Amino acid sequence: MRVIIASRVFAPEPAAAAFRLAALARELTVRGHEVEVLTSRLPAGAEVPDSTPAGVRVRRAPVLRDRTGVVRGYLPYLSFDIPLFFRLVAARRAAVFVVEPPPTTGLAAVAAAALRRTPVVYYAADVLADAAASAGNAAAVVRVVRWMERTVWRRSAAVLSVSPSVTARLVELGVPTARIVEVGNGIDTNVFTPEGSTSVAQPGYALYAGTASEVHGAGVFVEALATVPEARLVFMGGGVEFAALQRRADEVAPGRVTFHPTAAPEEVARWLRGAAVALASVKPDGGYQFAFPTKLYAAAATGAPLLFSGDGPGAGFAQDAPLGSAAPHDPAAVADALSALLSAPATVAERHAQAEWARARVDLAAVAGRAADAVAGVARTRPTR
Repeated sequence: MRVIIASRVFAPEPAAAAFRLAALARELTVRGHEVEVLTSRLPAGAEVPDSTPAGVRVRRAPVLRDRTGVVRGYLPYLSFDIPLFFRLVAARRAAVFVVEPPPTTGLAAVAAAALRRTPVVYYAADVLADAAASAGNAAAVVRVVRWMERTVWRRSAAVLSVSPSVTARLVELGVPTARIVEVGNGIDTNVFTPEGSTSVAQPGYALYAGTASEVHGAGVFVEALATVPEARLVFMGGGVEFAALQRRADEVAPGRVTFHPTAAPEEVARWLRGAAVALASVKPDGGYQFAFPTKLYAAAATGAPLLFSGDGPGAGFAQDAPLGSAAPHDPAAVADALSALLSAPATVAERHAQAEWARARVDLAAVAGRAADAVAGVARTRPTR
């Protein structure tokens, strides 16, 4: 079986989608299938180790990126999606297309698939219309994104869901349950492990590692520092909120908050090993509470204690973890939880127990196996329209 994966990001670019798709590509090749990836050229000057799975053919094309180096926004999306349509039309015949959001990419893929008579498997790691609404976009924009997503879901042979909450939301939005395959989500537990070196920073910091966008509300952690004078906070990643977070940190806690750009998974793992607590959040009351921040998986797998702020499944995951807690999305509540975690550091044995707990639940290899089963199943049958 020949499979084409279409995504604006792929390994070694440090992004959750890249990790997830690389694991799927690896699993498909292990099963003897041929995999070709159509993706974007890496950012100029990117210094990340090549983690492309053996036997996978990756074809990269130029793309526009925003000032942070991310393919995000209308023009960057279109700079990838319009050429993608022609790349898929011209590609050697495949049994199935696997497509990653955004829905503009999905539209390009289902249009090409209609011409090529090829079924599509859409990886619904997110519901972008809900994210757009939560971020405060105009109602007209949200309606257009919603239409695009529904069109892609309707024309896909299968829709892969990453969590029960995403599955429930897809059903609410009209996707037939028979079309949804819940494969879960996870992290590479060979990279995110308690064994290995730590960062060069002095241990004992709180770490927010990942995207900080409008839907996350990561500013609550900066505000909490006003009443936790012993706390040091490290942000590592990117997102549209980073500039505002930097400005606010200079006002609330000058000298106690540092910012680092997006880094390779191995580097993020080193920082997590040295963290006293790993932070994650989802802003409540934004219509996006079903989302799960995958940064929690990486943190738990390295053994770092967890602090989640906000609503949604992330709170339950943090509370279930051996070293985890959840707090309302309120600076005072976060400050109390942060102070408690910093005053009672986890032992090495406790961190290893947390990592074992996570490995049993969030190993990305198991997720890839379920996704590969779904892809193979679609290739054997006609897509449901």
